[in-house]
Amino acid sequence: MTGAGSCRRDNHHTPTKHQEVFMAIRIGIDVACRAVHRAACADATGSLLWKNVRFRTSPEDLEALWQRIPAGEADITVVMEPTRNAWVPLAAWFRRHGAKVVMVPPEQSADLRDYYNKHAKTDRLDAELLARLPGLHPEGLHIEQGLGCAEPLRRAVKIRSTLVRRRVTCTQRLDALLEILGPDWICALGTVMSATVLLFLTRWPDPQQVLRLGHKRLTDWLARQSRGMWGAQKAEAILNAAAATLRLWGADGMDFAALAADIALEAELALDLDRQIKAIDKRIATYYDKADPEHIALSVPGVGQILAAQIIGRLGDPQRFTNLAAVRSYSGLVPRQNSSGVASAAGGPTKQGDACLREAIFLAADHARRSDPTLAQRYHRLMVENGKHHTSALCSIGAVLLTRIATCLRKGEPYLLLDIDGTPITAQQGRAIAKERYSVPEAVRKARRTVHRSDSQQPTDVMMGGRGSSTKRGVARRSKVTTTPQPACIG
Repeated sequence: MTGAGSCRRDNHHTPTKHQEVFMAIRIGIDVACRAVHRAACADATGSLLWKNVRFRTSPEDLEALWQRIPAGEADITVVMEPTRNAWVPLAAWFRRHGAKVVMVPPEQSADLRDYYNKHAKTDRLDAELLARLPGLHPEGLHIEQGLGCAEPLRRAVKIRSTLVRRRVTCTQRLDALLEILGPDWICALGTVMSATVLLFLTRWPDPQQVLRLGHKRLTDWLARQSRGMWGAQKAEAILNAAAATLRLWGADGMDFAALAADIALEAELALDLDRQIKAIDKRIATYYDKADPEHIALSVPGVGQILAAQIIGRLGDPQRFTNLAAVRSYSGLVPRQNSSGVASAAGGPTKQGDACLREAIFLAADHARRSDPTLAQRYHRLMVENGKHHTSALCSIGAVLLTRIATCLRKGEPYLLLDIDGTPITAQQGRAIAKERYSVPEAVRKARRTVHRSDSQQPTDVMMGGRGSSTKRGVARRSKVTTTPQPACIG
């Protein structure tokens, strides 16, 4: 394979009017995961030079495609959609050969395709549209410099987030299986599935086995595994739960062996996930130190290393965004808007950005608003004065926090914690101020949790995109339409 300087050889045909000493070439590629890719080539005016070229992600096919580019020193831009992970090796190959790679959001290209051909969608049309896109929407093109999902930190934090969700699913299933044995088991073991609880359930999930184990042996085992936190009192509660199960079901009312096998399996899965999460945490710490050597994300109040790494890994280079509004839009924490004339309606979050970044920012906002008085004041106003529920208020706080984090990363400066009047304070002082001045009364929280569907949406509809959360244009069905804009649920 030849390099960028020697790869474009002279084609053996007569130059056309499109070929100049220096010209702009736009190659649109409709990326496929399993099938062949489709490519089209256009000049700066949008005229197609060739189209419907099929190729696969192989050095030979890519080399043949590169040879189709007109001779001469050309400014080559490759436009693609981020189709799963199939675009990554293509982008790396074209960048290595001197081309600029532009990634276009699928929603953007789909809307433009509907404008050109409402009732047809083919790979050929997609490739031609992408080749012409630079001339149709030049301000929406952003050069992709990184490797996206091939970046180690970006990939690792996504895997960790998935592992955590899997563990939550395992513990929920364990909780449901223990309910079959009776409510005393939940009282004895607790709802938090610690390592000691999981290990106990892998060894003695059968209440009959627990009773045969005896009080002394169980006490010694619990004290050893929990490092002295549990002892005779916990052992007594577990033995009482086992005895209550046998009285509840009787000797022949339940196949305890089969149920015990299911419980042990779920506990084993949860323990294995715990080990994998601890292992990937060590990798993430190493990747984070390289991605953020100044630990700017760690300077955000309430943000630990895991959340900081997840924010940095999923946000990527903040300099690649044209402005801070684009950063907020990338997170999906901006409200849907539908305005026409004097009427205006605001809906819930667009949720069109990176879900893993949105998850990290949402959790970080809940911690930061407890230590940052400026965020605590905004949260208090949204909850008390504007009548927002907790989830909606945190969406607003998250958008503000992400803007500040991106600003700090762009400037290379740590997060500065300030009081309302601009006075620098410590995290301890910030927590005291937020608690003293901006605590939301419990009565207000209780009132916000009760939402009548005749008046508003359920909070889960806004955050999770549930049924009834949006109309065809993505605006909340029950959003109030007035002649003056209403405050959106996200600031």
